[in-house]
Amino acid sequence: MSECHHVTGCVRQVPIFNHLPNKELTEVMKVVHSRSFPVGSFLYKAGDSSTGLYVVQTGKVILYRSNEEGKKQLVRQLFPGDFTGELALFLKQDHDLFAEAAEASHICHIKQSDIDTLLMTYPNIALTLLKHLAFRLDESERALQQATSGPVDVRLKHYLHQLKQPSRYPVVCDLPMKQKDLASHLGTTPESISRAIKRLEKAGDIKKRGPKTFVILQPLI
Repeated sequence: MSECHHVTGCVRQVPIFNHLPNKELTEVMKVVHSRSFPVGSFLYKAGDSSTGLYVVQTGKVILYRSNEEGKKQLVRQLFPGDFTGELALFLKQDHDLFAEAAEASHICHIKQSDIDTLLMTYPNIALTLLKHLAFRLDESERALQQATSGPVDVRLKHYLHQLKQPSRYPVVCDLPMKQKDLASHLGTTPESISRAIKRLEKAGDIKKRGPKTFVILQPLI
């Protein structure tokens, strides 16, 4: 698959660009560079200087922190259309997370200087990016609250409620991550998550259908 094809796909699927007219999309494509990352390789590591915006076209990327003992704390997972590196566009600081390819991934990169030019040239991009940052901030605050407050059962309930907020029950809910990654995301252990799931099943709140599939039987919060 040609680099041109990858670049076109990246630009057209990422929310901060896909609203642009074709002429402006073409200008964005001129400054996008594509690269393949095998599983286990890093887009960047904590402490690396920020070089711009990374857009996932195919594959999956995990963002995490690592403590002194080498234990990972999952912060977020990126899927096709998601991007990272946007905070450094404004803060001009080094990365504080690790960005690792969890699957073989194709990534598009836009240098920081080119992003600055695009933001000044096309105000709609800047507005959409600010809206995205506001959403991320709200998401981060909710995640922090989940990871630090209450028993594991409560954290799990809040997480599942965020994934699905239906008007009717029961409803099928598919986790976007493995159970061990969910444990890391909620600041606990896989064993604690397993026990919490069993307790919620016993209480009649949920029913487990598969490794990442649940049926939510009633409102959780």
